[in-house]
Amino acid sequence: MRQLVIFLITFLLIGCSNKIENLDGFKLLPSVQELEYNNDFSNLNFENIKFAHSTNNTELPIRFEFTNHIENNKPSESIIDYSIDSSLNLNQEGYTLNITKNKISIVAKDEKGLFYAFITLDQLIEDSNDQNINLPMVSIKDYPSLKFRPIHIDVKHHMEKKSYYFNLIDHLAKQKINGIIVEFEDKLKYELRPEIGAPDALSIKWWIELSEYANQRNIMINPLVQGLGHASFILKHKKNKYLRDVPSSDWAFNPLNSETYDLQFDLYLDAIKATPFGKYLHVGGDEVHLLKREGKSELELNLIWLNKVCQFAEKNNRIPIFWDDMPLKHAGVYRPMFNSEISKEKVDEIWEKNELNLMQFIEKFPKNAIYMRWNYQKSDTYGNQKAMDWYTNNNLKVMGATAGQTRWTLMPQNQSNIPQIRSFAISSIEKNLEGLLLTLWDDDSPHFELYKRGIAAFAQYAWSGNKKSIDEFKEIYRHRTYGSEFSHNEYAFIDKLEKPVGLWLNMLLEHKVRRAAISKEENPLETFIIDLPDLENKGMWSKKYFNKIENAKSSLLISKEIEETIDKIMENEPKNKFTLEVYKQVNELVKFSSNIIIALEKLDLSKEIDYSKKTELNEIRNLEDKFNSLRKNIEEVYSKTRILEKPDSYILDQDHHNHPANQSKNFDWQFFSEIFLLEKIKNNYKNEL
Repeated sequence: MRQLVIFLITFLLIGCSNKIENLDGFKLLPSVQELEYNNDFSNLNFENIKFAHSTNNTELPIRFEFTNHIENNKPSESIIDYSIDSSLNLNQEGYTLNITKNKISIVAKDEKGLFYAFITLDQLIEDSNDQNINLPMVSIKDYPSLKFRPIHIDVKHHMEKKSYYFNLIDHLAKQKINGIIVEFEDKLKYELRPEIGAPDALSIKWWIELSEYANQRNIMINPLVQGLGHASFILKHKKNKYLRDVPSSDWAFNPLNSETYDLQFDLYLDAIKATPFGKYLHVGGDEVHLLKREGKSELELNLIWLNKVCQFAEKNNRIPIFWDDMPLKHAGVYRPMFNSEISKEKVDEIWEKNELNLMQFIEKFPKNAIYMRWNYQKSDTYGNQKAMDWYTNNNLKVMGATAGQTRWTLMPQNQSNIPQIRSFAISSIEKNLEGLLLTLWDDDSPHFELYKRGIAAFAQYAWSGNKKSIDEFKEIYRHRTYGSEFSHNEYAFIDKLEKPVGLWLNMLLEHKVRRAAISKEENPLETFIIDLPDLENKGMWSKKYFNKIENAKSSLLISKEIEETIDKIMENEPKNKFTLEVYKQVNELVKFSSNIIIALEKLDLSKEIDYSKKTELNEIRNLEDKFNSLRKNIEEVYSKTRILEKPDSYILDQDHHNHPANQSKNFDWQFFSEIFLLEKIKNNYKNEL
């Protein structure tokens, strides 16, 4: 008994001694600018950090899980001393945080810096609590590398449940993201033009509530209401068709019709009202080709529109933001921005030849606008860098726009586009741009949870710059998302899932097409869906689809590894289980399509003559029940946060870009390949089945 007591005492002493050589168990997201570890641990932990004291009567900021219990108290009982000092030699939103043996000291540049200091402290306490050790003695100096770090929320094809958006605000705040640009389209219940708001649109009052909640957490919500082009949500309505640039198309406005501006300005007014803490008004303006009118070129027509909407923004105390692609395209300098194969000399030659097309209208480029240089895959090209420099050299303000999601189906790919996010963040910092936007397009509508790794990468690189490699970031992401015990590479599965998802996209299709096009065809079963085995000509199908069969087999092997990794994490009580559930359902869907190919191969190669006894045919018979069960599971998981169906009265637009999520009012669009293939199986094997 005495030996047991000695052992326990020794164990407890060792456990509390904190003799740890490094800070591997402490991973901050985003990483701080400067951190000095004093090679020792404090006497402080979650249990004894209860009270704080302000040396200059500053209120505590909003706090989260591991600091929310801290209260202001008299100095003698307080562990944390904090203050705001505007003379602190740091960027806005900066702070210092020092942890000594028995004390924590915070000095912030401003209220926002104080808020972020407590977020950093929250993460440190969480990590110490997870590992059952005290806080390390550290000195931190931290500040953002970019002053404006917004993400884009695109709600044009679906909405999340209301509670999700409030939870998302907290999630973004904890990663030090300080802005949102919300692309309203028809999901704002416009009061001045009520026909535009969809039946499921949210009221101005509700958006104001969300904006207030965000503002309290240093997140400024700003509106994006598409103008000139991308106007289908407006011009699809019979009442507004007379404003179309091309009568047969709901895509673009006529910029020379004065009533175009009456309508757009009404929408802007409601959007501004819904975002009362906003500083910006994003007016859209991208991807639009116009009829030439009154002898004016497309560039001139674009600038006429841009000047009118920028004047409106200025009158309403908003800074206009404008997608910048069309003037550059019309001037002939667009191509080099997206082509990394063009030599520096050739790019300079293109600019030398075509810059005059811009300069002859330079006085018509509004000076109060921010020109948003969006580039989602090739931001580091010399052509893209040269375009940004052109704005700066001509005293025009420029902001970058990268992407965490573009036209990827089921989930973001290219490592959540982290290489491009990192590249554009670094160049934005180097060029001292106005900020950087992370676009998150809803065109193909993956679940929003699957955007969060890209959001975290954006938070990391927009705040800290080139502090961490991509592999280091991924480790930090797993640590903060699932728990410190899951940071190692053995728990990495997201990148592996890209290949099965990429193969799934066209696994059941005859040709490589956007899945959205399937539903538009009069007979998609004949046009797009793969053939089925001819039971009278054994083996022919397997020869024709040899590559699909091999892809299905390799995809299933990868999916099995992914499933095992997710299950292993889930068995060990991770944080954010819901995100894992969504990834698991993505994996199940891609497995199903691969299993269909394997089942068809078995049927094609079967030697059984009596079809009634064919086990292979029984497997085909069971596919529909398996699919129904699969779809039910996916919908149950997705619908925990997402609204899956549009109202019956919703009007789908002309869909000029073939967005899959715009193909049906219910969730059928996600499963068109599977639905149509099962229908084809029924039709072809109706006698056998």
